[in-house]
Amino acid sequence: MSVTVIRKAAWIVAYDPEAGTHTYLRDGDVAFDGDKIVHVGGTYEGAAETEIDGRARLVSPGLVNIHSHPSSEAMNKGFLDELGSPRLGMSSLYEFMPLFRCDDEGREACVQVTYSELLKSGVTTLVDLSVNWDGWIETFAASGLRGVVSPMYRSARWYTDNGHVVNYEWDEAAGKADMDAAVKTVEAAINHPSGRLSGMISPSQIDTCTPDLIADSFALAQEKGLPFQIHAAQSVVEFTEITRRHGVTPLEWLDSLGVLKPGAIIGHGIFLNDYPNVFWPEAQDFKLLQESGAAVAHCPTVFQRRGIAMNTVGRYIRGGVPVGIGTDTYPHNMLEEMRTALYLSRIMSKNPYDLRTSDIFDAATLGGAKVLGREDIGRLSVGAKADLFLADLTDPAMMPVRDPLRSLIYVAAERAVRDVFVDGRHVVVDGEVPAFDLPEALARLEAAQRRAEEQFATLDFAGRTHQDASPYVYGQA
Repeated sequence: MSVTVIRKAAWIVAYDPEAGTHTYLRDGDVAFDGDKIVHVGGTYEGAAETEIDGRARLVSPGLVNIHSHPSSEAMNKGFLDELGSPRLGMSSLYEFMPLFRCDDEGREACVQVTYSELLKSGVTTLVDLSVNWDGWIETFAASGLRGVVSPMYRSARWYTDNGHVVNYEWDEAAGKADMDAAVKTVEAAINHPSGRLSGMISPSQIDTCTPDLIADSFALAQEKGLPFQIHAAQSVVEFTEITRRHGVTPLEWLDSLGVLKPGAIIGHGIFLNDYPNVFWPEAQDFKLLQESGAAVAHCPTVFQRRGIAMNTVGRYIRGGVPVGIGTDTYPHNMLEEMRTALYLSRIMSKNPYDLRTSDIFDAATLGGAKVLGREDIGRLSVGAKADLFLADLTDPAMMPVRDPLRSLIYVAAERAVRDVFVDGRHVVVDGEVPAFDLPEALARLEAAQRRAEEQFATLDFAGRTHQDASPYVYGQA
């Protein structure tokens, strides 16, 4: 017997199968036996090996993060916070991000920091979109997360040598070889003895991949029964590049390749033909997306830094587009990401009713699970995986507690998260992640950031230092 019972939980976010969404339960028990939930609500009468006092706790399904880049993004803190390229649609993708690189020595630390931050914000399932690196699978398994290994590959790299034109250096053979290597990594993840790892087919970006690489990748994903994800409709530069090459929008081009279908996830999906920053009036991208069955990974924080926001995630959800939530970048905090999604949707629509808290919480749990083709995560129901977190209702940021999810999402965020379980394993214990030595990983990441600063000027076309590109908030005396 390995039953754990959370006794008399003050609030439970339970799954209601008739409504197809969550519902609140009060003063009840949640029990799990090994990796499966066996009881939700009311009193659990069976014997238990472990009992947890839930009287001051919110018990919630674990969050499902469908888009992140753990092997690079944590190191960008303090550099990209208010940086964009004015002559490249304010994106920092093309001029700056390729120059601020996490080296091999710092990569493991970057990943450990990211995994820890995500776990502490209630994430139990994570899609990790990284370039293949040694030690990835073992580090992912060690974290305790339910992991979706998603090695990225492409046929070309982008670069700029003047700050206003993006060039593409093509190597189709290398792209195919990297795809083959990605498939081997995915297979190794699926076969890992932890049983918590799976895979995703992920050609990097719509503008850096050949038509054959994209179409072949989607066909492979369908053949193997795996999800597929590609970055698309993520910038003005990309929208303009695809319309220049093909005379159609990015979504229209994916559709012409037979990729815009159920099973496909569009990373970001912001720049449709009706987006204010572009002008392509003949297309009907939103209708095309609605009718396709393809999903969207919504990651608002990384775009709001550049003055960009989806128009609007409330419209997508109401329109029946499958939407999941991702963090993409630092802070790796799903609760804050949900808050950002709620506020930006209201700002873009000028309507506080454009998007409700339940809509975004559903997207971060049930929606992400559905996008990944799973019905056993993102919910507290008998038979589902024991993936859940407990938040402290007595944390000052949670009080007064009228509605616990509102207190958690709009105010407390990760500060109130005390314990997280994945597959029934205790992976966050009283706010800490036992899998990693976080202070030590942060020290290694700090050192990696200093090395990246030194390298920056040697990579920049204009010979700028990191301080020239991203000046400190105040000068140093």
